[in-house]
Amino acid sequence: MWNNSARTTALLTGLVAITLAAPTLLAQQTSLSAGSDASSSVKIDLPADSPVTLISASTGQSRVTPRGGMLMLDLHMSLTLRNSGARSVRGVSLLITAQEFTPGGKGAVARPCIDVPAGQNFTVPIEIRLVKPVQQASGPLVHVQLDGVVFDDLSFYGPNRLKSSQRDLTLWEVEAQRDRTYYKQVLQAKGEDGLRKEVLSSMAKAGDRPQLDVALSHGGRAVGSAVSSESGATADQAHFAFLRMPDSPVLPVQGQAMISANEVRAPWIEVQNMSKKPVQYVEIGWVVRDTEGNEYLAGSVPGSGVAALNTSGGPQGSVILPNQRGRLEPDSTLKFSHSGRPIGIQSMTGFVSQVQFADGKVWVPSRKDLDSSPLLRTMSPSTEEQRLLDIYAKQGLAALVADLAKY
Repeated sequence: MWNNSARTTALLTGLVAITLAAPTLLAQQTSLSAGSDASSSVKIDLPADSPVTLISASTGQSRVTPRGGMLMLDLHMSLTLRNSGARSVRGVSLLITAQEFTPGGKGAVARPCIDVPAGQNFTVPIEIRLVKPVQQASGPLVHVQLDGVVFDDLSFYGPNRLKSSQRDLTLWEVEAQRDRTYYKQVLQAKGEDGLRKEVLSSMAKAGDRPQLDVALSHGGRAVGSAVSSESGATADQAHFAFLRMPDSPVLPVQGQAMISANEVRAPWIEVQNMSKKPVQYVEIGWVVRDTEGNEYLAGSVPGSGVAALNTSGGPQGSVILPNQRGRLEPDSTLKFSHSGRPIGIQSMTGFVSQVQFADGKVWVPSRKDLDSSPLLRTMSPSTEEQRLLDIYAKQGLAALVADLAKY
């Protein structure tokens, strides 16, 4: 349960304006604070039927800095919201906009893995940097909108303007339920001593896990690659191997890409929907082997949706129907490095790390699937598992047992 102990101000609903410093008066870096100029503000927009209600907001140490013809907005805000619905809130996503079409003019923040019963307050920190053209700085500086809320029964509320809020919030909660259930089962089967050993084992794996950095560029070649064709590297067409998990609703069939030193260009993967429901999004995780034989779990590379294939192999639609095949063709170049140094790629093994169905439901690998492969046993912990490990590290076993008992 997450509560805000700060003093609660007047109840605010609908469209709220929080006054900030006027950009037309800025000649240098300026703190943002309430009560400066009504022509410049942060607007917080919650729909009339929103399941969360705005209680208060603070601009904190937010600052605005003129730079050329742009304003740099460093937002360090905090919203206090109340769960005004009947179901427990497990995650919230906000769309933050300074300018809709300017690069760097909008972003998002999310608060996943929370447990807020009906009638309780919780906070959503907003730590983000945005830009806004000076000539468009009249009126509100920033617009904060509710983009999504996920509940304990995995139902979703919100416009989902970001197109990913429902998927991300649902993913985090599905992973959270999976990992909480796992640790509760360990506690029930092996007692507190067994839970302690399992937590210590998970923490040790996290410490031993080799770190691999992945940089993505959309369209064309990765900018700033330290290993490139200029150093004599040539691009070779390589076919991917795949790890197949018995519970996965989507089966990776084949795929290939151009690999040049530490870059992977123009990847594509063909998958088959083995489930009984239409699939609209698939994400692939990667295990990378370098030229020295070292293996790294590179995490998941965001997909760009899927294109279904017709019987002749051409594109057919934006969802993959049951028993049909589809193709993932992310418009990205991937660049891999370890400890700041590029690695030469020998091979890549892919696995399905996430599936979203057309009805909004999400599949993730089970703990059994993850433990069945030595390549995946060192997979980074989920947001919720990391939270549980942090509770043990900072507060001890009793606090962890108490937290697990709340769900």
